[in-house]
Amino acid sequence: MQDLATYLRDMAPGAPTAQLAYGELTLTSTLTDLPALLMFLRDDVQCRFSTLVDITAVDYPARIKRFDLVYHFLSMHLNHRLRLKVAVADGEMPPSAIPAYPAADWFEREVFDMFGILFTGHPDLRRLLTDYGFSGHPLRKDFPTTGYTEVLYDEVEKRVVHAPVQLVQAYRQFDFLSPWEGMGNTLPGDQTGKGDAT
Repeated sequence: MQDLATYLRDMAPGAPTAQLAYGELTLTSTLTDLPALLMFLRDDVQCRFSTLVDITAVDYPARIKRFDLVYHFLSMHLNHRLRLKVAVADGEMPPSAIPAYPAADWFEREVFDMFGILFTGHPDLRRLLTDYGFSGHPLRKDFPTTGYTEVLYDEVEKRVVHAPVQLVQAYRQFDFLSPWEGMGNTLPGDQTGKGDAT
């Protein structure tokens, strides 16, 4: 793996940084070098990363380049795995990986749906996991854990409707006790507990 790391640092487009940690190789590159780097990883005889395993993202809200796009590759010919990370600012549009790896289609749709990252050159960039009218991107760190809307059955309309989330404060308890710790000696329905007259 160390030989591959050295080779990629020296020969890959844009001279990406290569880091070997815990037996895994991670490349770090830029958006401008991404299309040429993807073609290089696929076609170079020393690499032959013919399989795109996954594309995902990681959100770092405090950074200027808020997201890391993370690509995972497999070379079945050489039995190597590779991770590629590219920093992306909020609103910045990375090029689609589909010209090099057609399997990127649904991976990029998922990244768009969950993080709101738009890919230029994608033939059909639309939501994949959430509804078309869904508001926001659930894997961003600033997305509320309760969401913005809830789906429920409306008895009056006799259909499923979307409604704004309403949290009732009375049901939120912050005593940090488990249900068993706060119950005392008698369980509900148990008439034989201590202190009960039977």
